Amino acid sequence: MSQSSSFTATQVSQATEAVSAAFPKALATLGELVRIPGIAWEAFDSQKLEESAQRVAQLLSDTEVFDFVDIRRAPVAAVHGDHLGAPAVVARRAARNGAPQILLYAHHDVQPPGDSTIWKTPEFQPTVIDGRMFGRGAADDKAGVVAHLTAIQTLKGLVGPDFDLGITCFIEGEEEAGSPSFRNFLEQNASDLAADVIVVADSTNFTTEIPGITTTLRGLVSQEVEVRTLDHAVHSGMFGGVVPDAMTALIRLLASLHDEKGNVAVPGLAAGTAADLPVTEETMRTDSGLLDGVSFIGEGSLLDRNWTKPAITIIGIDAPSVALSSNTMLPSAKAKISMRIAPGQDPDLALAALREHLEASVPFGAKLEFGAIETGKPFQLEEGGWAKPMLANALTAAFGEQSVDLGIGGSIPFIADLVELFPSAQILVTGVEDPDSRAHSPNESVHLASLKNAMVAESLLLLGMNSRQN
Repeated sequence: MSQSSSFTATQVSQATEAVSAAFPKALATLGELVRIPGIAWEAFDSQKLEESAQRVAQLLSDTEVFDFVDIRRAPVAAVHGDHLGAPAVVARRAARNGAPQILLYAHHDVQPPGDSTIWKTPEFQPTVIDGRMFGRGAADDKAGVVAHLTAIQTLKGLVGPDFDLGITCFIEGEEEAGSPSFRNFLEQNASDLAADVIVVADSTNFTTEIPGITTTLRGLVSQEVEVRTLDHAVHSGMFGGVVPDAMTALIRLLASLHDEKGNVAVPGLAAGTAADLPVTEETMRTDSGLLDGVSFIGEGSLLDRNWTKPAITIIGIDAPSVALSSNTMLPSAKAKISMRIAPGQDPDLALAALREHLEASVPFGAKLEFGAIETGKPFQLEEGGWAKPMLANALTAAFGEQSVDLGIGGSIPFIADLVELFPSAQILVTGVEDPDSRAHSPNESVHLASLKNAMVAESLLLLGMNSRQN
């Protein structure tokens, strides 16, 4: 194959046949990984996370293509701190004869299962129903791990074990917990992780039939707030109608974050324009589970609102439950505000704009205090480079439908660290999920036909890169 990013019918056929032959074993491997509840949250068994890392390391070793396969950790707080992050797996095979080096990223940790009563299948028991495998981590992101493995094995099978392409695998163990040691891990392992192309397999396709490359991701600003109106709780009948309770003040404050049409009402936030892709209100309603009669919020195209405009959600309020409530006026109340910011928006400026709005909008002269914050930078793929056209052609050939550029309303903040620490690398964000994968939610699943096509596409990408000279 030449420097061209296109693929011949023979190459597509060979990759498809190889992946099809390997697919039953790949599904068995995916099921094995799903059975390991590796959750990088302190409330869960850390030994399961260790087991997950060890199994991934063994799977990479079994390919017999890497110079080394290690399980490594990095400090969470400081480079010389004593609190280490979750186990990550690093495997590397150096490029030969001028071929490029590719870094394949995925994560082996998963979200907590959530409410077991909502799951239709056992959370950590892989179950195939109507062409989908259900189970926590089946899509996010153990399918990404298995896709990488299958593509590597396909490359080896088609060109032999002495291929020139350099391959690095970085399988993180704490992505679902916010990647607290990620930056330190990159810095400590920079020489082993350096690459010409980085593929982050932690995103989605447009549909189960139409593949996509994620070119924009919204950033994140999270702010905890506390509103105080009294120095102690008082009887709601004795003082109601005269003094404000903190919960009423907090609710009015939070309501100021949107206008009557549901647009974010915080001045000074950036907004962009999304790609013009076919998406209908019916599709959006079905994919999101929006109830009949409940309207959409905001103005502009559906994809603008979902991908390139800011969004604010109140994700938590500290308040007495209805079952434990009493006729009491609360002296203080807390909430956590989650704001997604547009690609290109500076998180610090967005946080400042949010705080300025809250300070100007707090009612009744209530006292406002700011608590914990979290920020994450957005991502916008830079134009140019040879890797994205090659991946787009691989996806198109594998799925039989033209690949599209996607925006994602969610955030993957660590990509900003990859951009900063590896500025010469071409970063490609892709994945195996689809709008009904329900990652992070009960009944998470991966569409098996899409997974197979994604494996074919990645195999083609590796084959194409193996024939390329830097």
